[in-house]
Amino acid sequence: MTVRFLHTSDLHIGKRFGNLPEDLRGRLREARHTVIDRLAAQARAHNTDIVLLAGDTFDTETPSPQVLRQALAAIGGHGDLRWVILPGNHDSLAAEELWEQIRRSKPENLLLALDAEPLWLTPQAVVLPAACTARRPGRDLTAWMENYDTGAAVRIGLAHGAIQNFSEDGIGTDVIAPNRASLADLDYLALGDWHGLKEINAKTWYSGTPEPDRFKHNRPGQALIVSIPGRGAAPEVTTVDTGVFEWRTLALELFSGDDPAERLDTRLPPGSLRRQVLLRVAASGRTTLPGRTALTLAVAAVEPEFAHVALDEDQLTTDCDTTDLELIDHAGALREAAETLLAETQNPTLDAPSRTVARDALVRLFTYCEAIQA
Repeated sequence: MTVRFLHTSDLHIGKRFGNLPEDLRGRLREARHTVIDRLAAQARAHNTDIVLLAGDTFDTETPSPQVLRQALAAIGGHGDLRWVILPGNHDSLAAEELWEQIRRSKPENLLLALDAEPLWLTPQAVVLPAACTARRPGRDLTAWMENYDTGAAVRIGLAHGAIQNFSEDGIGTDVIAPNRASLADLDYLALGDWHGLKEINAKTWYSGTPEPDRFKHNRPGQALIVSIPGRGAAPEVTTVDTGVFEWRTLALELFSGDDPAERLDTRLPPGSLRRQVLLRVAASGRTTLPGRTALTLAVAAVEPEFAHVALDEDQLTTDCDTTDLELIDHAGALREAAETLLAETQNPTLDAPSRTVARDALVRLFTYCEAIQA
């Protein structure tokens, strides 16, 4: 008998997005909440009534009463589905009050995977959970799965944390054995923590977050539909789209002869999609002083069409020469300031940060003078 379920993680409901404009923060928070409905729709569309949440359902150990109760009500509103929730590092078991509130208020269709013991979904399928006991447990919480016999049932591991040498915050310490599925004879190991979709091996997957929250992974929100034909059979894993917003990095490589504004225009997503896109323009290569100004103005011109736009110029080198200074002024205080800044950008005795400050100041001066002349 085939066992089928939806694997997701890292909903981070209640995330504040404090570094973004207030109106956008509200839209992003709502998208994280309503992802529950989109996950439910995908589960039904793929003929499963089981949703596994592999940790970090909530962004903090102290979500507000509204955030908590509304999320539980949304899950309860999909009463034809069974939801299994595992504590992650952001909402670990150390938050005793949180999990006590969830116990008191949870709907009947929500199963809590809090203990290191089998959680039976059906007589043919069992979940072996490894709930995060603290934000950084410091040990492999999945080790117990090796020593528990579940007979002929399909064995599904459920865990949250770093594997190999990575974790979402970049300081993972090889917590989960990368071959845990093999060691514990699991048919599938459903992992959370890494916010991007990642296959470790045929039986071990990170689902990634269903609603992206950063530029790091540069892919849409997704979840996994997992079908296991029977005990010992290879799982069939299919990705399904679940996100409302897209956090997209546009790599813009430039050469000094390029028109940066024209290059940018050819790479932008269609206008009909822009309202739901947070765009990071990662410029690299080389450009001229007028080219850098043109790029800044081009980004500013399209910014209102997107949910958010950020220009990253850290890897972009600006070629400056005296010809460019003529566009600032032929003489006088502005020209003297420009010549001083140009010299500092090319001074090998200055450290890189100081040369960068001089370059940025020269670009700003050039932009200011160009705006006045226009």
